[in-house]
Amino acid sequence: MIYKSAQDWRASPTKRILFFGMSGLGKTHISQMLRDSGGWFHYSIDYRIGTRYMGEYIADNAKAEAMKVPFLRDLLLSDSIYIGSNISFANLTPVSAYLGKPGNPDKGGLTMEEYRRRQEQFRQAEVHALLDTEYFIDRAQRLYGYSNFICDTGGSICEWVDADDPDDPLLSELSQHALMVWIKGDEAHTRDLIRRFDKAPKPMSYQPDFLTRMWETYLSDNNILERDIDPDAFIRWTYAQALAHRQPRYEAMARWGVTVTADQIASVRDTQDFDTLITNAIAERA
Repeated sequence: MIYKSAQDWRASPTKRILFFGMSGLGKTHISQMLRDSGGWFHYSIDYRIGTRYMGEYIADNAKAEAMKVPFLRDLLLSDSIYIGSNISFANLTPVSAYLGKPGNPDKGGLTMEEYRRRQEQFRQAEVHALLDTEYFIDRAQRLYGYSNFICDTGGSICEWVDADDPDDPLLSELSQHALMVWIKGDEAHTRDLIRRFDKAPKPMSYQPDFLTRMWETYLSDNNILERDIDPDAFIRWTYAQALAHRQPRYEAMARWGVTVTADQIASVRDTQDFDTLITNAIAERA
């Protein structure tokens, strides 16, 4: 860890944090709170993915849909209109809309071949965005004068690392530049996440082997063909499996840093609370 003790953290003039954990447990909330305090630079991995690494994919997909409409097609071909995504920290819908859901095309589903292609695009984009962390730490300080830095990661970071490998390239790189902080949820949080997802299912990114297992199991258990699958029904069913699949992966990643609970994060009201929370987490690890 870049902070060897609680005293090191307290005394350091530059505080660098990387949050990871399930989406919905407070990573972005605490990041925005610290950013709003005025002393922290907030680097959002999902925002970087959508603007730097997948922006063209997203815009081209929207253009492809517009080309199906004669009126819009003529305007596009004559460069009379512009189509782009309006991504912000608070609105990452264009990314999830592009990822899509597999299943019945009449219900908005993608073929599994196309779905896998977009999943791989996202994996590459997320890895690149994570590896940009050092650049943004330098940029935040050199360009804007921020000494304190937050890397706000997406929920799928655990899918692309092997936390049991001490030489894992992604974790080795990230842990050199920021303190890895796992925001850990409990069973009640998991049940709440599932309830919230069930009301409004949204696309996710999955480890390829896990996705294959889920897809084949769903087809077999429901005795159904790919073209007949309800996209929302599939991702609702997969979500709970994904949470169980990710939990031990997050737990293994926590050995590279410290752990705080989602309830502790929710109780943070200001930067002093946060400073104390991380101090205690480092002390507990020691």
